[in-house]
Amino acid sequence: MVILLTCVEGGAQMKFIVKKGNGSDQNDSNESNESSESKEQSEKLAIDEEGNLSVYNPITDMTPEEKALKIQEDIPRTLREVRRVLEERVGLDRSFDLILREMVFGSKRVGIFYCNGFAKDTVLTDIITRLTYADEESVSHHTLEAFIEKLIPHIQVKTYKKISEIVGQVLMGGTAFFIEGESAGITIDAKNFPIRSIAEPDLERVVRGSRDGFVETLLLNVTLVRRRIRDERFKLEIMQVGKRTKTDVCVGYINDIADADLVQAVKDKIKNVEIDGLPLAEKQLEEAIVNKGWNPYPMVRYSERPDVVSAHLLEGHVCVFVDTSPSVMILPTTFFHHVQHAEEYRQTPFIGTYLRWVRFAGIMASIFLLPLWFMMVMDPSLKPPGLEFLGPQKEGTLPLLVQFLLADIGIDLMRMAAVHTPTPLATAMGLVAAILVGDIAVKTGLFINEVILYLALASIGMFATPSYELGLANRIIRLALLIIVAIFHVPGFVVGSTLWLILLASRKSFNAPYMWPFLPFNAKSFFAILVRRPVLAGKTRLSITKPIDGTRQPKSK
Repeated sequence: MVILLTCVEGGAQMKFIVKKGNGSDQNDSNESNESSESKEQSEKLAIDEEGNLSVYNPITDMTPEEKALKIQEDIPRTLREVRRVLEERVGLDRSFDLILREMVFGSKRVGIFYCNGFAKDTVLTDIITRLTYADEESVSHHTLEAFIEKLIPHIQVKTYKKISEIVGQVLMGGTAFFIEGESAGITIDAKNFPIRSIAEPDLERVVRGSRDGFVETLLLNVTLVRRRIRDERFKLEIMQVGKRTKTDVCVGYINDIADADLVQAVKDKIKNVEIDGLPLAEKQLEEAIVNKGWNPYPMVRYSERPDVVSAHLLEGHVCVFVDTSPSVMILPTTFFHHVQHAEEYRQTPFIGTYLRWVRFAGIMASIFLLPLWFMMVMDPSLKPPGLEFLGPQKEGTLPLLVQFLLADIGIDLMRMAAVHTPTPLATAMGLVAAILVGDIAVKTGLFINEVILYLALASIGMFATPSYELGLANRIIRLALLIIVAIFHVPGFVVGSTLWLILLASRKSFNAPYMWPFLPFNAKSFFAILVRRPVLAGKTRLSITKPIDGTRQPKSK
């Protein structure tokens, strides 16, 4: 029994609902209400196997009709139904950049579906102009074939019978034509991507050589390489990765040079990547296909130069292009691939060899110079004859290890600050860092001159490393060696260096030993690493890639 009481107080009407009944009925009712509320609450908080919330969600909850339209694959025969499907599938009329333009050509009503930011206006205008001249008779029979073969003047036209394929092509930049009464759609590859100029990359500059570099557009990048390798056996296979981003990934190789097992392994790993998207392009793809764990050393080589990528393709490597990225992955990669630079091959063999040795010395100094100096300072008996002057003439306020760590971290901070500082302020930031911080820190006694000197030499060696990723990894090893030397002195340096070498020797990049040709040792290939040989002296390809065609020049008669 329910009694409704109404009272008026201060002009406001208030209602009270009073329920009467026996105690058991009331308890049963309360328990029923609590159980239904708890059940509803559990349904709201239910999580499926993929970690998503339960079906109940007032924002995404759809009617059966809306759900059916969202997963529909057949292309409707009427434009009204096409519009309805696109509204549910891609948010037509909600997303301002997606447009369905309806026009009549001949006697057929056509819906032109495109993404406003990708559509190439001049090309589509020419196509539409041509279609306006179509008469009723030309489109009355075999309409789809007539549009493709006679009426659409474009070189890349294709038909699709699934709405998901049409939507995918449009989101990639194409334009779709839906024709009233047809169960298939036509796509035209008329794209207009935002693009920057193909300027020389900052990380791989050369004194002499080409000035073009990769950009963020996949098609332009593969064209730059195709321009250099005009071989009919140069293959470029494209696939998509990412459930939501559907990022285009292209695998490039030369068919009769690259090892077939290597090519297949790379393609299989890319196809097996299950991820929602690759917004960071090649770096996320690298972590997905190369199992490196916490290893700081790069297992693939990146390059932004088309000539470098072309040279590696001719060696039998596999190159992976990722859309929206100006860097190309080169597989497999060894430690010594990261210490070579295009400048060595732009000079004479003698000068190229000299530059290579200077670079090797800088890389070794970036790793071992500070630990060796620190070790001899702690144990002066280790100083060779004639080098007794090594070591600080006076001690600073802070211990030497703390000085090294603070100064190293300070250099990293300055490097990051230089990246994020606007160009007009970069010079001022450099003056502040070098004069106000460095000079005053030495004068106040926090640091000693020798620490700043040797750290500067080690940093120069790091910046001289061609691979940015390798330079950062060497910096981490240097810090680790400094800490080990501070704790265990000479045994720590020996053991730490040995463990570092074992770490590198145990790594593999797609079954290629990371320290090849040093470990396992290959005399001929190791000599090619130490000496930049003349072009005509390299008659065979490196064996690390297991090339099918191992000869670079015809055998002398």
